Amino acid sequence: MRLLSLRHNGHDTIAVRKDDGIYDLRVAAPDLPTGLDLLMSSGTDWLARAHKATAEVTEAAKLSGTEITYRPVLERPGKFICVGRNYAAHAREGGAEPLAYPDLFTRCNTSLAGHGQPMIRPKCSDKFDYEGELAFVVGRRARHVRRENALDYVMGYTLFNDGTLRDYQRKSTQWTIGKNFDGTGAFGPDLVTVDELPAGATGLTLTTILNGVEMQHGEIDDLIFPVDALIEILSECMTLEPGDVVATGTPSGVGYARKPPVFLKAGDVVEIDLGPIGRLRNSIADE
Repeated sequence: MRLLSLRHNGHDTIAVRKDDGIYDLRVAAPDLPTGLDLLMSSGTDWLARAHKATAEVTEAAKLSGTEITYRPVLERPGKFICVGRNYAAHAREGGAEPLAYPDLFTRCNTSLAGHGQPMIRPKCSDKFDYEGELAFVVGRRARHVRRENALDYVMGYTLFNDGTLRDYQRKSTQWTIGKNFDGTGAFGPDLVTVDELPAGATGLTLTTILNGVEMQHGEIDDLIFPVDALIEILSECMTLEPGDVVATGTPSGVGYARKPPVFLKAGDVVEIDLGPIGRLRNSIADE
């Protein structure tokens, strides 16, 4: 399944993307909540409820693209954990050697933006940078999980653009402030369940395209800490819960490392493509 959180004619809803279009699941099942984060926290049968609604949708539930606003695929995840410098080439372009333990930081929900919505360059900085990433969503409660079983805890995959204010990122040794300005992290459009993808999203290629020009190109197989390793590492220290999100890091080619540097400005369009997971597209707007 390919699940979405949308706003349609002023109302929030959950939808499914099929080959012939997008369908409102709450037309078939009005008892479903209005967002995927709410659905995932509603009980252990949430995925079965989504499957049942998908099987029952009719043509009456089909949505017109002109009436849709994409929300962040999960608007209020319990945790949004990000991994820094998880590709060796990206670590080196920033002047660091690959790490023995991942750099970890968190994202606030107010920093998220949906597919097709503008990413906001704040008034205080002109050093706004892109970072295309694979993100995965936890589907089961996970604590002290071993790597060999870790992929059993993944519900699905989506895309993330970890928009970063580079000057604020470097104001301290902690990156959090540069990663959490409002509306800087694009997230979506679809949550693609694991049955539609290779295990761990291996074999897939991520590209970031700025104004039609490819800026980043990375193989998911090149992650220093792949999905299963991250689950083992994270669940050693914290309980991962259904709906938690982990963004796995960005490949080389970010704007600040280029000569001359390339930073985002109003009117730019950034696209993150990851083959069967889809394409996340956002324009840039000034605050």
